Amino acid sequence: MALSRTYDSVFKEIGEIHAKKHRRTHPLWVALMQGELSRPQVKEYLKQFGVVPLYNHFYHGPLYMSCPDPEWRPRMAEVVYEEGTGRIFSDGIPHWKLYLIMGEAFGISKEEMYGAQLCAGSLALRSYMTEVCHRGFLEGIAATSLGGEAQVVGVAGKVSQAMMKYYNCTPEQAAFYTVHEEADKDHSDAGIDFLKQFATTDADIELVLRTVRNTVEVWWAFYDDMWRVVQTAH
Repeated sequence: MALSRTYDSVFKEIGEIHAKKHRRTHPLWVALMQGELSRPQVKEYLKQFGVVPLYNHFYHGPLYMSCPDPEWRPRMAEVVYEEGTGRIFSDGIPHWKLYLIMGEAFGISKEEMYGAQLCAGSLALRSYMTEVCHRGFLEGIAATSLGGEAQVVGVAGKVSQAMMKYYNCTPEQAAFYTVHEEADKDHSDAGIDFLKQFATTDADIELVLRTVRNTVEVWWAFYDDMWRVVQTAH
């Protein structure tokens, strides 16, 4: 059965969803990119945001297993491989380790990072992303690529620059965000291809759009709660 709308119109609607609550407009990200946070505040931000890179295997891992197409599965394998090894975009340093290196620049040990007291928003994001990625391939990719990673490109590079300009990080210490400017563009581009291949009915499209909306809302709530906690750090 033919779709009642074009993929271009779906892409446009996804863009409109992001435009309403894009991370680059949130006060947390604005303050970080403009160097307005103190080092203790950045330290708290890094501990809370750790639920993304330190637990990525909860998110992308299930999608490799649930991918229904053997021709597509290598693309998912590349995402998991890059996150776990860093051998595609980050010179053999896994993304979780890049994050720990950045944390060390702010005096956060590995033990402190993994043992951080997480705020409700961080706990909610980790739970949501874990659960949605276990529901099935369609929803999982909609959440990770079309919902989450789509907002990284154009922001990660600026965060990397801010880390070096305002917080005296070396390029090696800021590499986590430098790498994600490129890596997440690749991941989100894969999401666009995915939509054309796997969302083949109106019901599929509605599920994808609902998942993107829900994901954007959860991430925004994550930023809101992190912003609340970060402002109390001294």
